[in-house]
Amino acid sequence: MDLDKKIVINMLSSADKVEGQGVGSAYLEQVNLVKEGASDLFTVEINSGKKADIIHSHTIDPQNYLKMKNNKNANVCYVHFLPDTLNGSIQLPKALFSVFKKYVISFYKTADYLIVVNPIFMEELEKYGIAREKMIYIPNYVSKEQFYVKPVEQRNAIREQYGIKADEFVVIGVGQVQTRKGVLDFVDVAKKLPDVRFVWCGGFSFGKITDGYEELKKVVENPPANVQFPGIIPRSDMNDIYNMADVLFMPSYNELFPMAILEAVNLHRPMVLRSLKLYEDILFKKYQMADDNDSFAELIRKLHEDPAYYARCAADSAYISEYYSKENVLSIWKEFYTRVYEELQERKRGRSEE
Repeated sequence: MDLDKKIVINMLSSADKVEGQGVGSAYLEQVNLVKEGASDLFTVEINSGKKADIIHSHTIDPQNYLKMKNNKNANVCYVHFLPDTLNGSIQLPKALFSVFKKYVISFYKTADYLIVVNPIFMEELEKYGIAREKMIYIPNYVSKEQFYVKPVEQRNAIREQYGIKADEFVVIGVGQVQTRKGVLDFVDVAKKLPDVRFVWCGGFSFGKITDGYEELKKVVENPPANVQFPGIIPRSDMNDIYNMADVLFMPSYNELFPMAILEAVNLHRPMVLRSLKLYEDILFKKYQMADDNDSFAELIRKLHEDPAYYARCAADSAYISEYYSKENVLSIWKEFYTRVYEELQERKRGRSEE
């Protein structure tokens, strides 16, 4: 549809202020995609106080809530988590946790449209009284310019930085150190495979209110000999981590659409994931799945010892990478923002005619 002006979009986010959060990675990728790929259609502002046609809130900060409440134009909000997915992430007093959940639901209800990164969560949001017509599925996206395969010599040099030998089989996990991320399972699987190197990239982004903090802290400070916790890795260095790795292992109990998956598949790294329903529609079963630690260990052992099996799993990851291409995701954003703007103009015309 032809537009006589650029649509002004004000992106509201504090996600990039804390390293090691997938929400921050998703925010940066989405903003860069729209700014670079659709500059002829949109003017993108960041946390601006100026008037905009569309406010797009990436995080649930109170100041973003107030801006949406007072906004006379269109409000769009990302759903990076559901209230129930907070269980296993943070520890708060029960009464305070209940208040926070209600705040999250109220925040989502304030938006004209909710962006979900996994269609399975539309049904969950409906349970909170949010109409499905307000929801749209737009997948996350990761730049192939930022996440790509490096030459073997560079890969070996990266391994050397982390004290890892060139011929070791390396399994990585990525995410905050939380109970729901399956960090304890990650370590237990490592104990079953002493000849494999395990590296968990992430830290305690929520500090001491992290669910299971004391138990997790003991494990991080005293890991098994074949396990490393290098802490929070800056996103600018994460491509090195994926190059260093042979496999991405994510035993999370609850997720939306982990950015680590999209990052790793760009390098065609095989994935071992927990058998969660939420992955089925977005990853097309192009990954290795299990429900218990013995089975996880067996899958990783097979990837280590069977080159033909490894090659098939790497090809599965390549398939996912191609599906979530820049062109495909960008076209969805163009159509969505344009439609939201046109609907806003129709509402304004309707009000002026009353």
